[in-house]
Amino acid sequence: MTRYLVGGAVRDCLLGKDPSDRDWVVVGSSQDELQAAGYQVIVRKDDGGQLASFPVFLHPDTHEEHALARRSLTRTSDSADPWARFRNVTLEEDLASRDFTINAMAQTVDGRLIDPLDGERDLRDRLIRHVGEDFVEDPLRVIRGARFAAQLPGFTLAPETRDLFTLLARRGDLNALDPTRIWGEMFKAMSSPAPRRFIEVLRETQTLGAIFPEIEALFGVPQPAKHHPEIDTGVHTLLVLDQAAQISSDPRVRFAALVHDLGKALTPAKELPSHVAHESRGLDAFASLAQRMTIPERFKKVARVTIQHHLRCHRLSEAKASSVARLLRDLGAYRDPGIVTLFAQACEADARGRQGFENRDYPQADILKKAFDASSNVNGAMFIAQGQAPGPAIGQKVIAEQVRRIRHELGGSSPD
Repeated sequence: MTRYLVGGAVRDCLLGKDPSDRDWVVVGSSQDELQAAGYQVIVRKDDGGQLASFPVFLHPDTHEEHALARRSLTRTSDSADPWARFRNVTLEEDLASRDFTINAMAQTVDGRLIDPLDGERDLRDRLIRHVGEDFVEDPLRVIRGARFAAQLPGFTLAPETRDLFTLLARRGDLNALDPTRIWGEMFKAMSSPAPRRFIEVLRETQTLGAIFPEIEALFGVPQPAKHHPEIDTGVHTLLVLDQAAQISSDPRVRFAALVHDLGKALTPAKELPSHVAHESRGLDAFASLAQRMTIPERFKKVARVTIQHHLRCHRLSEAKASSVARLLRDLGAYRDPGIVTLFAQACEADARGRQGFENRDYPQADILKKAFDASSNVNGAMFIAQGQAPGPAIGQKVIAEQVRRIRHELGGSSPD
């Protein structure tokens, strides 16, 4: 039994990074032998985190994940035997079954590099290159390639890999992918240093429309040049995503920035370049996306309020105290205080995600946060303690007091 460090851990070490996970492959062993040696079977999963037909083992001391070496399905002689792909597998066969050359390197326990597919060379050249013809076994690898471009700024697809991505999209290989696995890649991309590259690579390879048609539809849609010198809504979306990545590391903010203008793709042609009511149309487009995709509720919540209310946030500098209080209630801020910062950051990214506006101040974010801080501890119990009988009137008193405190905090002198 011999074990080797593999995959992203080797790649990250060669890039001078501390690997977040250390995965190992075991050659010349079996499940029974590993369990007898004290390894614990934990989950059965594939590279996308889904249940699979092979086990993963925890090392008895380090608790790092180990997996038996396996060959690709197309090179397994007995497809009816689930264990055939694990028998008598060499390290080279295991590496050849992986997705990209930069993930198909191994290290011995004493640190010696094993690199039969020239992954180290591609690291130096900043290339994402697919390993070989077995790549097509899992079309999710197309989306994963775009995600690696987001995680590794400066990396580009090798020409033959770009062509393969396009071919798989055109022939429909991506159509049957599990939505949960797609969202897993989207989540990682939105958590990456350059999330914009995820969308760009999918567009470059003509795969964005197959996975996220609502986003692809934004490109080529005009906006008024006065407010959007970049004109193209798709370009604006990428600029907003750039700004969101600078403002916040939270993937919920970045995802909300990505989808905030989906409704502009649904504007009737006769109304262009104006986009009246794009907020409500955006909710419809997002509902279609969310129905098709497995998106966690905590992401959907931030996305929905950003789509629906971002223009109201932009107008806060001229808004009355009652309008500010109403926006906070519509955000659900008094039930979920965390939404205020997430929403404000997404709106700031939208305002700054325009050519020539990248360094503009966005005082509206401070207005919203100050208004919330001033009014967040107002509740019905205050008025009951003062002798007010429970009932609908208390709700109106709470709103009136919230408005009063917001007006005072923001310096307003006249009732509204």
